[in-house]
Amino acid sequence: MNARAQAKHVRQSPYKVRRVLDLVRGLPVDEALVVLEFTNRKAAPTIKKLLDSAVANAEHNLALDADELFVQEAYADEGPTLKRWRPRARGRATKIRKRTSHITIVVADQEEVA
Repeated sequence: MNARAQAKHVRQSPYKVRRVLDLVRGLPVDEALVVLEFTNRKAAPTIKKLLDSAVANAEHNLALDADELFVQEAYADEGPTLKRWRPRARGRATKIRKRTSHITIVVADQEEVA
């Protein structure tokens, strides 16, 4: 069995979030939390909070042991893009795209995969 947690409309581009998710994918949960604690990226605290939520879902809803969980899936999809305008020279304007992400983390039991 596996448990999941999602964070939607996170105000950071999926490209930047994926760099942090690649560090924790496939790791046991306790190791993943340590990696996130010492990762110097803006997305790391958000992903750490999301991982804690996925573990809590596994413990509460599926009665799984937190010590035996690992990060089975971790991915960031693109959310809606906020479009803004910046004035430029000679009366022109350029578009600024403020991207958002939908982050999903799935944790599973070690025994299930083996």
